[in-house]
Amino acid sequence: MLEIEYKVREEDLLHFNVARSKENKHVQSTLKRHTFIIPGALIIFALFMWAFQNDVKTALYIGFIGLAWGVSSPIMVKWDLKRQILKSYSDKEKVNILGDYKLKIEPHYLLEKSPSGKHKYSWNELLRVEYGDQYVYIYVDLDAALIIPVETVTSGNLEEFAEQVEKLIDRHSS
Repeated sequence: MLEIEYKVREEDLLHFNVARSKENKHVQSTLKRHTFIIPGALIIFALFMWAFQNDVKTALYIGFIGLAWGVSSPIMVKWDLKRQILKSYSDKEKVNILGDYKLKIEPHYLLEKSPSGKHKYSWNELLRVEYGDQYVYIYVDLDAALIIPVETVTSGNLEEFAEQVEKLIDRHSS
């Protein structure tokens, strides 16, 4: 049977959670508000100050603040999101998540050997396989997945492995 070995790092865990948060409406509305709405209001106010009050100096300050806010706020929102994600995992959870993994395809289940021990996922428990340019995710729940970073795979053929897992999930979900 096919098997792969790889390592999950903190940056991989962050990448997965940040990618999931991009689908979160609250995070998207916060990002939209801080990137477009607040800076736009400041710039409109600056234009008002310039056009109707003839206060060019104040208008330039306010306009600059609006532009700086629009450029820097997405960076700050993403930084804060990463900080919150790391804070949400205890040290014990990180020890159980990060480290060396081995996945093996068995006839009736997917066997995972991880820092937290051995786990068997029957094929009908697994939801889907998602491909990214740097990662492959095998979803075990709606918001939980086995994270496989392409660059840390130390043995096995990841592409062949993922295709086989996908076929087995499809076969057992019908």
